[in-house]
Amino acid sequence: MGVLMDENSRVVVQGFGGAGQREAITGRNYGTNIVCGVTPGRGGQTIEGFEVLNTVREAVAKYDANVSLIFVPAPFAADAILEAADAGIPTAICITEGIPTLDMMRVKRALAGGKTRLIGPNCPGVINPAAKSRAGIMPVDVYLEGSVGVISRSGTLVYEAVDQLTRLGIGQSGSVGVGGDPIIGTSQREALELFEADPDTAAIVLIGEIGGTAEQEAAEYIRTMSKPVVAFIAGATAPPGRRMGHAGAIIAGAAGTAAAKQAALREAGATVVENPGDIGSTMQRVLKERGLA
Repeated sequence: MGVLMDENSRVVVQGFGGAGQREAITGRNYGTNIVCGVTPGRGGQTIEGFEVLNTVREAVAKYDANVSLIFVPAPFAADAILEAADAGIPTAICITEGIPTLDMMRVKRALAGGKTRLIGPNCPGVINPAAKSRAGIMPVDVYLEGSVGVISRSGTLVYEAVDQLTRLGIGQSGSVGVGGDPIIGTSQREALELFEADPDTAAIVLIGEIGGTAEQEAAEYIRTMSKPVVAFIAGATAPPGRRMGHAGAIIAGAAGTAAAKQAALREAGATVVENPGDIGSTMQRVLKERGLA
């Protein structure tokens, strides 16, 4: 089945510059159906074997594209997301970092109640190892087909967690990078709901960060879940008021601290690890204890 991507995913790359072309080639080599690129004004070109079109609507009409991977520069990325939604793309995945907050507020309002699910921005993307379907920037060689879903605000940490799992022979049903900006499309809780409903997923790794209350909201849902969750919160030593890495990783109140998030997740029944190097081994133990290994 897969979460958000499967063998039926047809990916259009918006912003077919250097980064878009590179990831289109990587995705194609992995097995993903990358159907075309979109860059306004460059329609009619063929680059690296991919046709370039002027609009997403053309990509939907010609190739029945149903996933958009967005590499458009930050000043224009909000309009690119809205263009994907206007064209009827069900899943838009925005890699772009640094989109102005007011722009994302406009996007959030426009997408509310609509049919397009946004992943990101400022995220590593989505992958389904079983279907060899990938839309993002994650290194494909660390992934192994299996039954553990991985959700993360951080790209680097999701790669680290997946690598630990793979080295232990624990495969993944998929991973979703929700993004590290203050305003994102799909929350950690919503990603958990997707993996909870996925029959190919037996357990989930949740990687959070300081800042905001997204992890506490995820914890409320974890209370109702049937699948075990192993969680790690980055930024335990971060001082209040200082942004650490991602734009959303800033402590502005007691709820935004790592300790508050860890406590909420523990109370909800998640297994919380305090060292990122223990994510894989902890999941291995949890799978054995639950009879899922």
